[in-house]
Amino acid sequence: MSESLIYQRDGSVVVVQLHRPERKNALSAALRQELRERLNAIAQDRTIRAVIVTGGEDFFCAGADIVEISADSKNVSGETEYNRARDFQTLFDQIEALPQPVIAAVAGFAFGGGCELVLACDFRLAAENAVFGLTEVRVGAFPAGGGTQRLPRLIGTAKAKEMILTGEPVKAAQALALGLVSKVVPQGKLLEEARNFACKFAALPRLSVETAKMLINRGSEMELASALQLEARCAGIVGTSHDFREGFLAFLEKRKPAFTGN
Repeated sequence: MSESLIYQRDGSVVVVQLHRPERKNALSAALRQELRERLNAIAQDRTIRAVIVTGGEDFFCAGADIVEISADSKNVSGETEYNRARDFQTLFDQIEALPQPVIAAVAGFAFGGGCELVLACDFRLAAENAVFGLTEVRVGAFPAGGGTQRLPRLIGTAKAKEMILTGEPVKAAQALALGLVSKVVPQGKLLEEARNFACKFAALPRLSVETAKMLINRGSEMELASALQLEARCAGIVGTSHDFREGFLAFLEKRKPAFTGN
Protein backbone atom coordinates (compact mmCIF):
# COMPACT_ATOMS: atom_id res chain seq x y z
CA MET A 1 0.00 0.00 0.00
CA SER A 2 1.16 3.50 -0.80
CA GLU A 3 2.16 5.82 2.03
CA SER A 4 0.50 8.82 0.41
CA LEU A 5 -2.44 7.39 -1.50
CA ILE A 6 -5.05 4.86 -0.39
CA TYR A 7 -6.95 3.01 -3.11
CA GLN A 8 -10.07 1.00 -2.40
CA ARG A 9 -12.45 -0.75 -4.77
CA ASP A 10 -16.03 -1.86 -4.10
CA GLY A 11 -17.45 -3.48 -7.20
CA SER A 12 -17.33 -0.95 -10.02
CA VAL A 13 -16.73 2.07 -7.73
CA VAL A 14 -13.25 3.09 -6.58
CA VAL A 15 -12.20 5.46 -3.82
CA VAL A 16 -8.90 7.32 -4.14
CA GLN A 17 -7.91 8.89 -0.81
CA LEU A 18 -5.10 11.39 -0.38
CA HIS A 19 -3.13 10.22 2.63
CA ARG A 20 -0.31 12.46 3.82
CA PRO A 21 -1.75 13.42 7.21
CA GLU A 22 1.58 14.75 8.47
CA ARG A 23 1.46 17.35 5.68
CA LYS A 24 -2.34 17.76 5.58
CA ASN A 25 -2.43 15.89 2.27
CA ALA A 26 -0.30 18.53 0.54
CA LEU A 27 0.33 17.66 -3.10
CA SER A 28 4.03 16.83 -3.18
CA ALA A 29 5.72 15.91 -6.46
CA ALA A 30 5.74 12.26 -5.40
CA LEU A 31 2.04 12.27 -4.57
CA ARG A 32 1.21 13.98 -7.86
CA GLN A 33 3.15 11.36 -9.79
CA GLU A 34 1.51 8.52 -7.92
CA LEU A 35 -1.88 10.04 -8.54
CA ARG A 36 -1.11 10.31 -12.26
CA GLU A 37 -0.21 6.63 -12.43
CA ARG A 38 -3.35 5.62 -10.56
CA LEU A 39 -5.54 7.78 -12.82
CA ASN A 40 -3.96 6.22 -15.92
CA ALA A 41 -4.86 2.76 -14.66
CA ILE A 42 -8.41 3.83 -13.82
CA ALA A 43 -8.93 5.39 -17.25
CA GLN A 44 -7.99 2.13 -18.95
CA ASP A 45 -10.18 -0.10 -16.77
CA ARG A 46 -13.60 -0.37 -18.40
CA THR A 47 -15.01 -2.20 -15.37
CA ILE A 48 -14.60 0.90 -13.19
CA ARG A 49 -17.77 2.98 -13.51
CA ALA A 50 -17.26 5.83 -11.03
CA VAL A 51 -14.45 7.38 -9.00
CA ILE A 52 -14.54 9.08 -5.59
CA VAL A 53 -11.66 11.34 -4.58
CA THR A 54 -11.42 12.19 -0.89
CA GLY A 55 -9.02 13.12 1.91
CA GLY A 56 -9.19 13.03 5.70
CA GLU A 57 -12.05 13.93 8.03
CA ASP A 58 -10.42 17.19 9.13
CA PHE A 59 -8.74 18.20 5.89
CA PHE A 60 -9.14 17.32 2.23
CA CYS A 61 -5.93 18.89 0.94
CA ALA A 62 -3.78 21.87 1.93
CA GLY A 63 -2.70 22.44 -1.67
CA ALA A 64 0.89 22.52 -2.89
CA ASP A 65 3.58 21.30 -0.50
CA ILE A 66 5.06 24.58 0.75
CA VAL A 67 8.03 22.84 2.39
CA GLU A 68 8.94 21.25 -0.92
CA ILE A 69 8.54 24.57 -2.77
CA SER A 70 10.64 26.37 -0.15
CA ALA A 71 13.45 23.91 -0.68
CA ASP A 72 13.54 24.99 -4.34
CA SER A 73 13.36 28.71 -3.57
CA LYS A 74 17.03 29.34 -4.39
CA ASN A 75 16.47 28.05 -7.91
CA VAL A 76 13.24 29.93 -8.57
CA SER A 77 12.79 31.43 -12.03
CA GLY A 78 10.00 32.24 -14.40
CA GLU A 79 10.58 28.94 -16.17
CA THR A 80 10.48 26.84 -12.99
CA GLU A 81 7.23 28.48 -11.89
CA TYR A 82 5.75 27.96 -15.35
CA ASN A 83 6.68 24.29 -15.24
CA ARG A 84 5.25 23.90 -11.74
CA ALA A 85 1.95 25.44 -12.82
CA ARG A 86 1.78 23.20 -15.88
CA ASP A 87 2.51 20.15 -13.74
CA PHE A 88 -0.52 20.89 -11.56
CA GLN A 89 -2.66 21.83 -14.56
CA THR A 90 -1.98 18.63 -16.48
CA LEU A 91 -2.75 16.53 -13.39
CA PHE A 92 -6.10 18.24 -12.92
CA ASP A 93 -6.78 18.00 -16.67
CA GLN A 94 -6.24 14.27 -16.30
CA ILE A 95 -8.87 14.09 -13.56
CA GLU A 96 -11.33 16.10 -15.64
CA ALA A 97 -10.72 13.90 -18.70
CA LEU A 98 -11.30 10.55 -16.97
CA PRO A 99 -14.00 8.61 -18.84
CA GLN A 100 -15.75 7.82 -15.57
CA PRO A 101 -17.69 10.37 -13.51
CA VAL A 102 -15.50 11.68 -10.69
CA ILE A 103 -16.96 12.74 -7.35
CA ALA A 104 -15.02 14.87 -4.88
CA ALA A 105 -16.02 14.04 -1.30
CA VAL A 106 -14.67 16.94 0.76
CA ALA A 107 -14.40 17.14 4.54
CA GLY A 108 -12.37 19.84 6.25
CA PHE A 109 -10.43 22.38 4.25
CA ALA A 110 -9.60 22.26 0.54
CA PHE A 111 -7.20 25.14 -0.11
CA GLY A 112 -5.12 26.21 -3.09
CA GLY A 113 -4.24 23.23 -5.26
CA GLY A 114 -6.58 21.11 -3.14
CA CYS A 115 -9.48 23.33 -4.13
CA GLU A 116 -8.33 23.26 -7.77
CA LEU A 117 -8.33 19.45 -7.61
CA VAL A 118 -11.94 19.61 -6.40
CA LEU A 119 -12.86 21.93 -9.28
CA ALA A 120 -11.53 19.38 -11.78
CA CYS A 121 -14.00 16.74 -10.55
CA ASP A 122 -17.42 16.33 -12.14
CA PHE A 123 -19.35 16.50 -8.87
CA ARG A 124 -18.58 17.89 -5.44
CA LEU A 125 -20.12 16.73 -2.16
CA ALA A 126 -19.20 18.56 1.03
CA ALA A 127 -19.31 17.58 4.68
CA GLU A 128 -20.71 20.23 7.01
CA ASN A 129 -17.17 21.09 8.16
CA ALA A 130 -15.84 21.63 4.63
CA VAL A 131 -14.10 24.91 3.76
CA PHE A 132 -12.98 25.89 0.25
CA GLY A 133 -10.42 28.53 -0.62
CA LEU A 134 -8.13 29.78 -3.35
CA THR A 135 -5.95 31.69 -0.94
CA GLU A 136 -2.78 32.16 -3.00
CA VAL A 137 -3.18 35.93 -3.38
CA ARG A 138 -2.47 36.28 0.33
CA VAL A 139 1.11 35.10 -0.18
CA GLY A 140 1.74 37.06 -3.36
CA ALA A 141 0.69 34.39 -5.84
CA PHE A 142 -2.55 33.39 -7.57
CA PRO A 143 -4.23 30.01 -8.28
CA ALA A 144 -2.29 28.81 -11.32
CA GLY A 145 -3.39 25.16 -11.29
CA GLY A 146 -6.55 25.98 -13.23
CA GLY A 147 -8.34 27.93 -10.52
CA THR A 148 -8.66 31.19 -12.44
CA GLN A 149 -10.29 29.28 -15.31
CA ARG A 150 -12.42 26.53 -13.75
CA LEU A 151 -13.93 28.51 -10.87
CA PRO A 152 -15.49 31.25 -13.07
CA ARG A 153 -16.93 28.57 -15.36
CA LEU A 154 -18.49 26.90 -12.36
CA ILE A 155 -19.87 29.76 -10.23
CA GLY A 156 -19.70 32.78 -12.52
CA THR A 157 -17.12 35.51 -13.02
CA ALA A 158 -18.17 37.94 -10.28
CA LYS A 159 -18.24 35.39 -7.45
CA ALA A 160 -15.04 33.76 -8.69
CA LYS A 161 -13.27 37.13 -8.66
CA GLU A 162 -14.44 37.69 -5.09
CA MET A 163 -13.03 34.36 -3.94
CA ILE A 164 -9.77 34.60 -5.87
CA LEU A 165 -8.96 38.30 -5.46
CA THR A 166 -9.69 38.38 -1.72
CA GLY A 167 -8.39 34.91 -0.96
CA GLU A 168 -11.22 34.48 1.55
CA PRO A 169 -12.38 30.88 2.12
CA VAL A 170 -16.04 29.88 1.97
CA LYS A 171 -17.72 27.36 4.25
CA ALA A 172 -19.89 24.48 3.09
CA ALA A 173 -23.25 26.27 3.25
CA GLN A 174 -21.94 29.22 1.23
CA ALA A 175 -20.27 26.87 -1.25
CA LEU A 176 -23.66 25.22 -1.78
CA ALA A 177 -25.35 28.58 -2.35
CA LEU A 178 -22.65 29.53 -4.88
CA GLY A 179 -23.02 26.26 -6.79
CA LEU A 180 -19.49 25.23 -5.91
CA VAL A 181 -20.85 22.01 -4.38
CA SER A 182 -24.05 20.14 -5.16
CA LYS A 183 -24.83 18.83 -1.68
CA VAL A 184 -23.83 19.29 1.97
CA VAL A 185 -24.09 16.24 4.23
CA PRO A 186 -23.24 15.37 7.85
CA GLN A 187 -19.53 14.67 8.24
CA GLY A 188 -20.05 11.04 9.23
CA LYS A 189 -22.23 10.41 6.17
CA LEU A 190 -19.92 11.89 3.52
CA LEU A 191 -18.44 8.73 2.03
CA GLU A 192 -21.74 6.88 2.30
CA GLU A 193 -23.47 9.64 0.33
CA ALA A 194 -20.65 9.69 -2.21
CA ARG A 195 -20.82 5.92 -2.69
CA ASN A 196 -24.61 6.01 -3.09
CA PHE A 197 -24.23 8.69 -5.73
CA ALA A 198 -21.46 6.78 -7.49
CA CYS A 199 -23.60 3.65 -7.63
CA LYS A 200 -26.12 5.50 -9.77
CA PHE A 201 -23.56 5.65 -12.57
CA ALA A 202 -22.62 2.01 -12.09
CA ALA A 203 -26.21 1.02 -12.93
CA LEU A 204 -26.26 2.98 -16.20
CA PRO A 205 -24.88 2.04 -19.63
CA ARG A 206 -21.17 2.80 -19.60
CA LEU A 207 -20.78 4.05 -23.16
CA SER A 208 -23.68 6.50 -22.86
CA VAL A 209 -22.33 7.99 -19.63
CA GLU A 210 -18.76 8.27 -20.90
CA THR A 211 -19.81 9.79 -24.22
CA ALA A 212 -22.15 12.32 -22.63
CA LYS A 213 -19.42 13.42 -20.21
CA MET A 214 -16.90 13.82 -23.02
CA LEU A 215 -19.36 15.85 -25.12
CA ILE A 216 -20.15 18.21 -22.25
CA ASN A 217 -16.45 18.77 -21.54
CA ARG A 218 -15.37 19.23 -25.14
CA GLY A 219 -18.47 21.00 -26.36
CA SER A 220 -18.08 23.84 -23.89
CA GLU A 221 -14.82 24.75 -25.65
CA MET A 222 -16.19 24.51 -29.21
CA GLU A 223 -18.41 26.72 -31.30
CA LEU A 224 -21.98 25.40 -31.41
CA ALA A 225 -22.13 24.06 -34.98
CA SER A 226 -18.99 21.94 -34.51
CA ALA A 227 -20.17 20.71 -31.12
CA LEU A 228 -23.51 19.63 -32.59
CA GLN A 229 -21.74 17.80 -35.42
CA LEU A 230 -19.60 15.95 -32.88
CA GLU A 231 -22.68 15.12 -30.83
CA ALA A 232 -24.40 13.62 -33.88
CA ARG A 233 -21.33 11.57 -34.80
CA CYS A 234 -21.18 10.18 -31.28
CA ALA A 235 -24.88 9.35 -31.44
CA GLY A 236 -24.13 7.23 -34.48
CA ILE A 237 -21.45 5.33 -32.56
CA VAL A 238 -23.48 4.80 -29.39
CA GLY A 239 -26.51 3.84 -31.47
CA THR A 240 -24.75 0.67 -32.62
CA SER A 241 -23.89 -0.49 -29.09
CA HIS A 242 -25.39 -3.46 -27.27
CA ASP A 243 -26.63 -1.30 -24.40
CA PHE A 244 -28.43 1.10 -26.76
CA ARG A 245 -30.39 -1.77 -28.32
CA GLU A 246 -30.93 -3.43 -24.94
CA GLY A 247 -32.26 -0.21 -23.41
CA PHE A 248 -34.86 0.30 -26.09
CA LEU A 249 -35.87 -3.36 -26.15
CA ALA A 250 -36.25 -3.42 -22.36
CA PHE A 251 -38.39 -0.28 -22.55
CA LEU A 252 -40.69 -1.85 -25.15
CA GLU A 253 -40.89 -5.11 -23.20
CA LYS A 254 -41.46 -3.25 -19.91
CA ARG A 255 -38.57 -4.93 -18.09
CA LYS A 256 -35.35 -3.87 -16.42
CA PRO A 257 -32.49 -3.60 -18.95
CA ALA A 258 -29.47 -5.87 -18.63
CA PHE A 259 -26.62 -3.51 -19.52
CA THR A 260 -23.21 -5.02 -20.18
CA GLY A 261 -21.14 -1.88 -20.64
CA ASN A 262 -20.77 -2.54 -24.38
